[in-house]
Amino acid sequence: MWFVFALLSAVFAALTSILAKIGIDGVNSNLATAIRTVVVFIMAWGMVFLTNVQSGISAISRKSWIFLILSGLATGASWLCYYRALQLGEASKVVPIDKLSVVITLVLAFVFLHETFTMKSLIGCVLIGVGTLVMVL
Repeated sequence: MWFVFALLSAVFAALTSILAKIGIDGVNSNLATAIRTVVVFIMAWGMVFLTNVQSGISAISRKSWIFLILSGLATGASWLCYYRALQLGEASKVVPIDKLSVVITLVLAFVFLHETFTMKSLIGCVLIGVGTLVMVL
């Protein structure tokens, strides 16, 4: 089931890029990011209440709070940079560079989470990196 959700995530991420590029025309990138964030905020909390899991807030550990907050800050920084890049550049060039996050994530997962980095992972990282360069040059 994780694969279905991951594939849907990719589809929605693609739609996000196209819709954002169209919507950001003539709008300050920070303002556009704030609008998008409010929509995501409403949607996320709507799902929390729709699935009736709001009572789980009190069970979240201090460590989880810290890392979820840091993750939120990283997401905010990513979105601000992404929208600015979309405003200044072509979506067909911005998006592949943004997707280098896959390579960066694999390296960080190896270093900090001690996940296995196999020959297959290395080849995949190289191919994604080369593919990104081919797309943006």
